[in-house]
Amino acid sequence: MSSLSQGYRIAASTGLHRGDRAYQQDQVMILAHPRVAGCALGLVADGMGGKSGGRTASDQVVMTARQVFDRFAPSEDDPTEMLRLLVVESHLMIKLTAITADEEPHSTIAAFLILPDRSAYTAHAGDSRVYHFRGSDMLERTIDHSYVQRLIDEGKITEAQANTHPQSNLLTGCLGTQQDPPVTLKQLDRLDVGDALLACSDGLWHYLTAKELGAIISALPPRDASEMLVNKARQRARGMGDNLSLALIRLDPMT
Repeated sequence: MSSLSQGYRIAASTGLHRGDRAYQQDQVMILAHPRVAGCALGLVADGMGGKSGGRTASDQVVMTARQVFDRFAPSEDDPTEMLRLLVVESHLMIKLTAITADEEPHSTIAAFLILPDRSAYTAHAGDSRVYHFRGSDMLERTIDHSYVQRLIDEGKITEAQANTHPQSNLLTGCLGTQQDPPVTLKQLDRLDVGDALLACSDGLWHYLTAKELGAIISALPPRDASEMLVNKARQRARGMGDNLSLALIRLDPMT
């Protein structure tokens, strides 16, 4: 995937691994816009709800995202409204499929959108994350909709303690539940050449610090970086790893 405008190209990679689980319930996708060069959407969806439920939910997120992104006209439509629609429509589609599913399908979502003018936007619900790196430095990341994040916000535990907290997997919001999902939308700082956006599920970020993520993403081409991130998370999980997924985009200078 490449864009010739403004002296950069978009280098991209995805990673997906079952971890040590019996089923793969994560889904991941990077899409180049069908009509507009330099416009791309990346997302991960971490499905939950038994062997069929979780995959049903994450599949719905990916299918809905394709449809919503295909309708999106970057020069006319509001990017945050498109991402909001993506989250809300995914939520409704999961609830519709729940009527026929054996299990209760739920999913997280973490998505980023890049436009040809290098503006970027994120949307998320649940504890899948989007990180923005400049070189190896993290500029920002999404804040999880989770029980342990609430404890961090209240000053009761630290981020380090949250990682080993027995209830670290409890979400305060996601897609497919009875209540409306949280829809957190954000416009990022305009991307510079060399910047990277990483969307990933907790099966990946749980095992790597932001410093480690940034160092690997800035040092290697996206495909090699994806492979190394997955391998590191797998080693550190020590046979207890969750499904893990990532979508990575970097703006590389034209050579």
